Amino acid sequence: MPLVKMQRKGQLTLPSQIRSRLGLTEGDFVEVKIQSAHIVVTPQVVIDRSKFPNVADEYTLEQRRIIDARLDEADNDATSGQLYGPFDTHKKFIASLHRESKKLRAKKGKRPAK
Repeated sequence: MPLVKMQRKGQLTLPSQIRSRLGLTEGDFVEVKIQSAHIVVTPQVVIDRSKFPNVADEYTLEQRRIIDARLDEADNDATSGQLYGPFDTHKKFIASLHRESKKLRAKKGKRPAK
């Protein structure tokens, strides 16, 4: 194993034979961590997410309008009291579920007979 000297500001130069064996070139990223009393340097692949499609690219403009409209509906449900909570404890949450199920059962019983 070659001996490497620590330079100013903690910089090290990996010997060319090690860089070539690992396929490392200028600008590549490596992860550096400590394992026991050893420094472990591992090559990493960094992905530029801007080069991949995102949600805006996945849907047509019409599909996007439909999704946005449904998201707006969900926001309206939240502000009109269609959601419950937050609950301080699981017991309060369960009690709320029981109250709501009683209301639903009462509504079921009020249906007109066929």
